[in-house]
Amino acid sequence: MQEAKRMQAFSAAIFNQMEQRKNQLLKKGVKVIDLSVGSPDRPPAPHIIEALHRSIDNLLNYRYPLEGIPRLYQAVAQKYQERFKVSLNPDKEILVLMGTQDGLAHISLAYVNPGEIVLVPDPGYPIYAGSVFLAGGEIYPLPLLPQNNFLPDFTGIPEKIARQAKIMWLNYPNNPLAAVAEREFFQQVVTFARRYNILVCHDAAYAELAYDDYRPVSFLEIPGAKEVGVEFFSLSKTYNLAGCRIGFVLGQAEVIATLKKLKSNIDYGVFKVVQEAGIAAMEGPQEYVACTVSTYQRRRDVLISGMEKLGWPVPKPKASMFVWAPLPWGYTSSQDFALTLLEETGILVIPGLAFGNRGEGYVRIALVEEEETLVEAIKRLEKNLVRKK
Repeated sequence: MQEAKRMQAFSAAIFNQMEQRKNQLLKKGVKVIDLSVGSPDRPPAPHIIEALHRSIDNLLNYRYPLEGIPRLYQAVAQKYQERFKVSLNPDKEILVLMGTQDGLAHISLAYVNPGEIVLVPDPGYPIYAGSVFLAGGEIYPLPLLPQNNFLPDFTGIPEKIARQAKIMWLNYPNNPLAAVAEREFFQQVVTFARRYNILVCHDAAYAELAYDDYRPVSFLEIPGAKEVGVEFFSLSKTYNLAGCRIGFVLGQAEVIATLKKLKSNIDYGVFKVVQEAGIAAMEGPQEYVACTVSTYQRRRDVLISGMEKLGWPVPKPKASMFVWAPLPWGYTSSQDFALTLLEETGILVIPGLAFGNRGEGYVRIALVEEEETLVEAIKRLEKNLVRKK
């Protein structure tokens, strides 16, 4: 059976290889410290779990959830008003998703015809390119370089490409780079998108995981943003609900309607029990969110401090749950280094090359283990790698 040609553009080779090596070590009894996938290791707040318990006993919740719970849409609108001072119409400018990955994967199908151009960050979260492949579009990479604070340089985009582009993907705070963007940058984005009639898709999954009093901004805060784009907002990281699969797309009403029309033909909506959990998360007390953020900040500090003492200096991120680490000690291949790290220390990280060609020279480290485990990781590094410098 021959797979469709579009599947040839998809490759999970690096991720699969790392997972296979990890499983081989586990079979040998090695305790692997897995810092690869950005999946929260903390549970949701107790009041969210209580909401799940209550909702699961409601037999009406087992019907097809064709429409989102109105109170959930109101909760999202209220959240954005309080957090970002952004006013949203719950009926027209918000759509509930089965996690933001759902919307990220499908929006290109709604807007991109075969052969049309999409501006995709490099390095970037893989689904941005994946959505373009599904739609048969063409990718024009936006280089995210350290000398530009990992922000795209719009002046470097040829006029012909800008005029042909249908969508531009952005993601701040960024995965995998842990980079951030300020209001001035998003103002440039709105101006650029207006000039060339480009749909902006901003992934704001990490907007609440910020440190040292830094407060990320929403793309939708910028005047005119709702005219040119949408933002994807997730409950997975902020409220530790990754397994529940619930997120939202917000902004331009026509885009919301188009994506809703597409999704009405391919799914039946988010399980209402999960929607109730989302309501509890956003309407309930937020102290647990602050606790989660403090936990990630302590982990960041423990890891980076330890790496610096080993002679492996790494920039300290202001936000996200990742560290984007330049390769140490003369390594040039991110994949070779990650495999060596796993084999010799039992520490699993993701090679930067997995996120695009310009990810080479880096590895992504997820802050998904407790502080004592990160201390153990530093000890393993010191024992197995530093001595080989």
